[in-house]
Amino acid sequence: MQPDPNPERFHRHALQPEEAQRLILEHVRPLPVESVPLLEAWGRRLAEPVAAPHPFPPFRRSGMDGYAVRTADLMNAAADGPAELIVVESLPAGKAPRFPLGPGQACRIMTGGMVPEGADAVVMLEMTKTEQREGNSYVLISKRVPAGNNISEIGSEMQTGARLLEAGQLIGTGETALLAACGCAPVSVTRRPRVGVLSTGSELLEVDEPLEPAKIRNSNAPMLAALLKAAHVEPVMLGKVPDDIEAARTLVEKGLRECDLLLTTGGVSVGDYDVMVDVLANWDGRMLFNKVAMRPGSPTTAAVLDGKLLIALSGNPGACFVGFNLFVLPALKAMQRVSNPYGKSFTARLGAEFPKVNAFRRYIRGSSEVRDGMVWVTPTGEDKSSLMTTIVGADCLIEIPPLKETLEQGELVTAWRIE
Repeated sequence: MQPDPNPERFHRHALQPEEAQRLILEHVRPLPVESVPLLEAWGRRLAEPVAAPHPFPPFRRSGMDGYAVRTADLMNAAADGPAELIVVESLPAGKAPRFPLGPGQACRIMTGGMVPEGADAVVMLEMTKTEQREGNSYVLISKRVPAGNNISEIGSEMQTGARLLEAGQLIGTGETALLAACGCAPVSVTRRPRVGVLSTGSELLEVDEPLEPAKIRNSNAPMLAALLKAAHVEPVMLGKVPDDIEAARTLVEKGLRECDLLLTTGGVSVGDYDVMVDVLANWDGRMLFNKVAMRPGSPTTAAVLDGKLLIALSGNPGACFVGFNLFVLPALKAMQRVSNPYGKSFTARLGAEFPKVNAFRRYIRGSSEVRDGMVWVTPTGEDKSSLMTTIVGADCLIEIPPLKETLEQGELVTAWRIE
């Protein structure tokens, strides 16, 4: 491909990151809903809220192995004069009581068992003794207990109609347990997004190819695939964009037809051979923005074609990683009906001084720790967008505002948790 300078690459209006996020989310369309068996729902996102169909527990449930009793029968219980109650039945979990307790009666009960009517406490087994007399079993209790002791009342965990899970909520371990308890089978979930990944750059080698002069191995595509899998999304690896504008445009449009979202890496800067700039300058889609007032990743670009988003990330690994977390991840959440798809921010103290003067806001890969009750965040390495070693161990992005002087160690900053 011969250099074909595009004047648009030099005349870009930089949006603030929040405005770029808003434009992307305005063009997100929620994906279709499907039903899956409960055991296949882990890692999916709910398509609709879930409310409790009945109280939980649905019956008065024992929290201990012991004896269900009437506390009125224990009013005079003492070490030298225990209350003696006749045991009328034994209740394992899953068996309903045959009759209510009357005065002077007790019921042997197991953890999770249904407490009989008339009983208002369960005395744990270790606090009792038993005797057999004349063919009957008696329990001896030497201590009073309060009413309600070791009993979970009907609806004590959740009442009928209580909102348990929201649309867009990721189904993990606890969510799976709740869905099972509520009888949710199958589960209504949003279809997993299919996200295409395209790389640009004639310098790129595949990971299994030997190094050559002026070449590097493609690290961005495998990194994006890993990030997509961590987000419980299906990556579709589409290979490399050729250094030919027409061929590249055909491949980009094919990727958008076949996928719900298309990611490209590289080719969005101001160089003569940044092919994505030329593709997006002359196609049937619409440009949303082509510059963000941030470092790294200011050339990050977004466009839309036939209602589908293309997000073109920087080719530098650090910038690609930051762009994914700031722009791609919220879009993927919105596709799956998450009502607030933005990342989670927190306030922390800066663990090392930041001496760079910068006109744009910066997002630094960092690690967090708690010291003396305060969260501290420290850069994972030198602040260069080309570095991939700084991604290792990063659990947050440290937001550094535009500065004209050094930001000192210990100053308060905003950080964004990496999910």
